[in-house]
Amino acid sequence: MKQFLLAVSLLAGLGASQVSMADDALKAAIAGPQRTPANTVRDSARHPYETLTFFGIKPTMTVVELSPGGGWYTEILAPYLRDNGKMIAALGDPAVSKGAASFKQKLDATPAVYGKVQMGVFAPPAKLDYAAKGSVDLVLTFRNIHNWIGNGEPAMKALFQSAYDSLKPGGVFGVVEHRLPASKAQDEKASTGYVHESYVIQLAESVGFKLAAKSEVNANPKDMADHENGVWALPPTFANKEKDKAKYEAIGESDRMTLKFVKS
Repeated sequence: MKQFLLAVSLLAGLGASQVSMADDALKAAIAGPQRTPANTVRDSARHPYETLTFFGIKPTMTVVELSPGGGWYTEILAPYLRDNGKMIAALGDPAVSKGAASFKQKLDATPAVYGKVQMGVFAPPAKLDYAAKGSVDLVLTFRNIHNWIGNGEPAMKALFQSAYDSLKPGGVFGVVEHRLPASKAQDEKASTGYVHESYVIQLAESVGFKLAAKSEVNANPKDMADHENGVWALPPTFANKEKDKAKYEAIGESDRMTLKFVKS
């Protein structure tokens, strides 16, 4: 572990002009022993290297991860940003949220990796206090928008506005989300877990973001988004248990949009 952290530190410290070395630092973080084995198995479906590279991450950045869940991406971001950047994990108050308390325990258990991760309060729609205005280079969220839609349109706009306000001019908001085909209706709560790409773009643009680029790196054309129990029927959740499991295994993980927005 010490050798891994030293390697990431040396590579990250060479500066933004050494693009290839920063690239090696990202690869080292993805391949590092700090990652949970069950998480690394999903790299072929979640494409962390390609996704983070698309968003333009650098080891000197201040990066916010909104609702990091169990820390799948945190295991990569924390060591990558540890020495020359900053990571802010934006989630609920550990004093009142079991998920946030569990996440904090994960950080506290391995201070050599996570000791510099900062925690900001992000509990939509009530609390969006995770970073000072104009202080962040990159805000990331992975497969969370469907969880927030039920709060209503004003709350969603406020949430996206908080991301916009936290970013420096030219900063990036990177979004990965389960994608609902345009031909299918989306209910107000996104109860299937799938969201229209056009909705996310419209919402981001309504607060001032510009769509800089789309990537199909997380696309899956086998996923028709028509499953019993929604996206959770697919791996790794298998909400239907053994029912049609072979079919869902053959489909694989969900079709996902990957969108890069820029603050002008």
